[in-house]
Amino acid sequence: MFAAASAVNAQLSIEITGAGANRIPVAIADFGGDQTNGPALAAIVRGDLERSGLFRLVDAAGLPSGDTRLPPYADWKSRGADALAGGNVTATTARLETRFRLYDIQKQVQLGGQAYGHQAGQVRLIGHRVADYIYEKLTGEPGVFSTRIAYVVKAGTRYELQIADADGGNAQTALASREPIISPSWSPDGGKLAYVSFEAKKPVIYVHDLTSGRRHVAANFKGSNSAPTWSPDGRRLAIVLTKDGNSQLYVVGADGSGATRLASSPGIDTEPQFSPDGQWIYFTSDRGGSPQIYRIASSGGSAQRMTFEGQYNVTPRPSPDGKSLAYISRPNGSFQLTVMDLATRQTQILTDSAKDESPSYAPNSRMILYATEIGGRGVLAAVSADGRVKQKLTVQAADVREPAWGPFVK
Repeated sequence: MFAAASAVNAQLSIEITGAGANRIPVAIADFGGDQTNGPALAAIVRGDLERSGLFRLVDAAGLPSGDTRLPPYADWKSRGADALAGGNVTATTARLETRFRLYDIQKQVQLGGQAYGHQAGQVRLIGHRVADYIYEKLTGEPGVFSTRIAYVVKAGTRYELQIADADGGNAQTALASREPIISPSWSPDGGKLAYVSFEAKKPVIYVHDLTSGRRHVAANFKGSNSAPTWSPDGRRLAIVLTKDGNSQLYVVGADGSGATRLASSPGIDTEPQFSPDGQWIYFTSDRGGSPQIYRIASSGGSAQRMTFEGQYNVTPRPSPDGKSLAYISRPNGSFQLTVMDLATRQTQILTDSAKDESPSYAPNSRMILYATEIGGRGVLAAVSADGRVKQKLTVQAADVREPAWGPFVK
């Protein structure tokens, strides 16, 4: 089970450093009913929408919200709102019920609404789900506010694998160790993490059930066991083993059974990642002389080179929608997050930092989470796939690295 992440004061704080070009003006009225949970829930919704960089919050004070009757459309329009959400949180026996409605102020129509029964301890989650609903109705894309992120925090000699809400809140520790923890990877159902731990004084791959807290060894062969990544069906892991010499790609059952070599290379093959349809595995290899990105059919075969610009391209991460590929390039001596359009092979550098690593897409393909370094300390950052929206996520007095953005919550 999780432990509260207090040992290293590990609450992520998020700072917005860029926003979208045309932000949607939206008003989120205070939720009526329960005077403790209503305002708290509305604040979560506002924070989510504002951090996305796609919305501009309109002052909602003093006007009826439309949670019990139609809102005064003209008054909201005069405040500049294109959309309005309002609702109620009411207490029943041992439970809460949250209801809300979303309105198009310009067209003067209701866009929809939802009702949720929940415990008092789930106010954050329900706030994120309300924000997801609003985001999807107003942008046409699913929101990711109710998803989770994993990352590793290092404070002194202590390493912690932590899980938090996508906004950095509600951080909890899944594993604490005096030895390094690297390469967390979410299972497709969001219930497990595969990762590499050095607690046995060598790199060993574990699969960790986040509900029960139980885990099992998925790979502990001679030499190094590293870089686990899940197949889309959740049954297999692509991993990197050195048991036969150089780092080479293998596929193993998620239970640790049946390790099968995927490719043979005279060089180093590493950092595998399945394509979202499961047909390909992208990976990094120096087989051509310098580190470049290749892909191979997930059933094996010959590899195709994907990157040709520059002498250094590593850590491929295909987007969940299958349209683009994020990776780290080194164009001018700086390690920077880069995206390739897989249809046109055109590339774009998204950051101006110098030590980017470990990119991870949000499940809606809109944002990319990555690690970088500021002032000699590891921090997390996120950037939209078009490079416009930028966020920085830091933990006070600690190094944060190895981010992995979890899947949509079923």
